[in-house]
Amino acid sequence: MEELTFRNAILEDLPKIVAIYNSTVPSRMVTADTENVSVESRIQWFYEHNPESRPLWMIEDQERNVMGWVSFSSFYGRPAYNGTVEVSIYMDESCRGKGLGKKVLQYCIDQAKNFGIKTLLGFIFLHNEPSLKLFRHFGFEDWGTLPNVAVLDGVERTLIILGKRIG
Repeated sequence: MEELTFRNAILEDLPKIVAIYNSTVPSRMVTADTENVSVESRIQWFYEHNPESRPLWMIEDQERNVMGWVSFSSFYGRPAYNGTVEVSIYMDESCRGKGLGKKVLQYCIDQAKNFGIKTLLGFIFLHNEPSLKLFRHFGFEDWGTLPNVAVLDGVERTLIILGKRIG
């Protein structure tokens, strides 16, 4: 299986991050955005990440080709939740469905303690069965169901919150 490397994202990576993100919008399975986002609209989000506590990693192959990105984002923005993060994994279209998500999520679980993280969360649409399967494979449990909270192309969609305690 493909060997992956992870490095901290830099601002120059933001166009590629946005392109990968935008490639998921049409599927209506991964994001609640219904139209592409701009690089400019994601600058603040980019700076909400940092290598010390809220990493945003670029995922690369051995030839340094970007295969995707993964981030730890603060949950709910209150200090008492500092040990909890939302994990977001976005793979380039050419890299999906090849089992690479398992390597990425395992890396996140292994690295979380280095950032003082005790709880990992995933916010996944109920109809996104591949992502639900991935997180459940690593022992994430269903911690919440938000029925029909999103409307995508006129279809109400349910959001599942999956969680895993690691520390």
